[in-house]
Amino acid sequence: MKKIALFPGSFDPFTKGHEDIVLRGLRLFDEIVIGIGRNASKARYFPLEQMISLIEGAFQHEPAVRVISYDGLTANVARDVGAKFLLRGLRNTTDFEYENGISQVNRYIYEDVETVFLITSPHLAPVSSSIIRDLHRYGQAVDTFLPYKLVDQPVSQQ
Repeated sequence: MKKIALFPGSFDPFTKGHEDIVLRGLRLFDEIVIGIGRNASKARYFPLEQMISLIEGAFQHEPAVRVISYDGLTANVARDVGAKFLLRGLRNTTDFEYENGISQVNRYIYEDVETVFLITSPHLAPVSSSIIRDLHRYGQAVDTFLPYKLVDQPVSQQ
């Protein structure tokens, strides 16, 4: 049976830290579905369609990775895509506290799902999407932190 993991997140933007989790996760899973959750109450900085395209481009030579967007509960999406695992990255203990509660709820909704935590590689631990958004918003170069280039990519005006 194929081991499929859903790697959920807002990925606004998708960073080298996220890429690292996916690449390391490919050693554990046959397929990884990167799921970009849509949150109607939260405006994105980078447009969803742009991020899907950039992530797909970053993994264009990795047939075991695909990208989707979704609404609704992550556990239900995992069930819908045939994933028995949720893949999550942890940078620190604060991430663990937050992710632990979510993993318990996901297991309540979909009892066959297991959450697998990978510790972020040390050199990528300080990188967060919110820091990258702030740098980009104020005109600083951010390509060093991303597995793709943001050349001429418009920022959402939401």
